[in-house]
Amino acid sequence: MVLHEHRTPLRLEDRPAPEPGPGQLLLRVRACAVCRTDLHIVDGELPRPKLPLVPGHQIVATVEQGGNRFARGARVGVGWLGWTDGTCHYCRTARENLCDQARFTGYDVDGGYAEYAVADERFCFALPDAYDDLHAAPLLCAGLIGYRTLRLAGEAERIGIYGFGAAAHLVAQVALHQGRRVFAFTKPGDADGQRFARELGAEWAGGSDEMPPEQLDGALIFAPVGALIPAALRATAKGGTVVAGGIHMSDVPGFPYELLWGERAVRSVANLTRDDGHAFLAIAGLMKLRVEAQRFPLEQANIALESLRKGKVRGAAVLLP
Repeated sequence: MVLHEHRTPLRLEDRPAPEPGPGQLLLRVRACAVCRTDLHIVDGELPRPKLPLVPGHQIVATVEQGGNRFARGARVGVGWLGWTDGTCHYCRTARENLCDQARFTGYDVDGGYAEYAVADERFCFALPDAYDDLHAAPLLCAGLIGYRTLRLAGEAERIGIYGFGAAAHLVAQVALHQGRRVFAFTKPGDADGQRFARELGAEWAGGSDEMPPEQLDGALIFAPVGALIPAALRATAKGGTVVAGGIHMSDVPGFPYELLWGERAVRSVANLTRDDGHAFLAIAGLMKLRVEAQRFPLEQANIALESLRKGKVRGAAVLLP
């Protein structure tokens, strides 16, 4: 499925399998989860993708050819971070997620809305055996970005999660596994989403226009709505951290300094590191996350994207070739 212009449907095209270069693997795609970042790319909110482009950066695949780390036939995962230069200041200080020359899967290089893909073997992950392809795919961005977002909130015990979709439903389980308490915020009136959050262990669930029953120590924002920054600050206790976990967000409205005062902090998440991936996948292998996934045939990628746009996907949408 190929994007030729922003704000146009993806086209189903027949293409030859890509040729792997040095250090790359040729992969047969078995599943690719759909991410809100894909929507931002299609809608032109992330303005500089290569075009034409095969989107998709939550790829579960088997190795067909190339590489030294994985045997032919091995199952691997591919995420958003597809390549870094390894030599810049950020890469040399364990912050490869900030590399200015980084290339991203399904943005700078073709991704997984396809039957075949290529990927740098250094940025591929071994996957826990406990998850089949359908349920492993959402771990590769929803899970990884959710985990990094939670990690940047520090040791916060009372965690608020704004936007209860693919990333939130996974990170909520990790937070509970770590002994934290979870408070879930959905769109106002989303009774199904609030019920889902409580099913997964949230002790309170309500609309994003509500205040939780007690103050939060940290807040994780996955909905791309800038107005949630001051809302989360208002709900967060002194010394707490609000972390914006998305790659794109609408403008943040002005707010009084008193919401930030008291050593509250606001920070963002930018991409992820391979260390994040290895750490999260190890946790996922130990605790067997409940992954909610809705399957779509590859040729229905446009339907999957529109379902995500309209909030009709419970958990994650996953394309199967």
